[in-house]
Amino acid sequence: MKFTGKVVLITGGAQGIGKETARQFLQDGASVVICDYNESSGREALEELQSENVTFFKVDVTDSSQIQDMVQSTMAKHGRIDVLINNAGITMDGFLTKMKETDWEKVISVNLSGVFKCTKAVAPIMLNQGSGVILNASSVVGLYGNIGQTNYAATKAGVIGLTKSWAKEFGPKGIRVNAVAPGFIETGMTAAVPDKVLNFMKEKTPLRKIGKPEDIASAYLFLASDQAGYINGTILSVDGGLVI
Repeated sequence: MKFTGKVVLITGGAQGIGKETARQFLQDGASVVICDYNESSGREALEELQSENVTFFKVDVTDSSQIQDMVQSTMAKHGRIDVLINNAGITMDGFLTKMKETDWEKVISVNLSGVFKCTKAVAPIMLNQGSGVILNASSVVGLYGNIGQTNYAATKAGVIGLTKSWAKEFGPKGIRVNAVAPGFIETGMTAAVPDKVLNFMKEKTPLRKIGKPEDIASAYLFLASDQAGYINGTILSVDGGLVI
């Protein structure tokens, strides 16, 4: 139980990768705080996880006041935050010439500004503790781009910039900052992708399969652990070799 006594905060924690990440940290002894904008999914996650060590907050990561309320409540209950996983994200895909400005702004607001706002709220706590781990969700798309995902790719590339900058800022203070760049993973986001496209991606992936939420959750678990104590500013690709 390598995370016994540790407090882990996961955004977008009610579904998919976030929920599986919560499950794995709970199994390893952590107290977990999950937040999500979807309250019904959050309640379902609590029922499914069935642990007295998990708490749910309905939070829109674009709203600084809601984030602050969650952080203050977490500190009142636990007195510390050891790991922040900025996992929340959305897609609103489309070719550039057809993309609405509102679709651009919404994706930027959640996927990039949300990471900024959540980290800004939690970082002072970790600085006061003299320890902590911040993990950000990037994407293979952030590394290499993708047709029809101008907004999403921009946010995930931006997250890489945040990660490397914060690794330099916070490293001397005992806080490690890293990111995970998933490939194609079986989640609600990929559920809407046509089978023809998914099969094409499987063929492009050397492992010849789509990843599962457990694959990303395990990467988060490792990067948050003491075994990764000398890893800082790294973007870990978890994509089955897709980008080789």
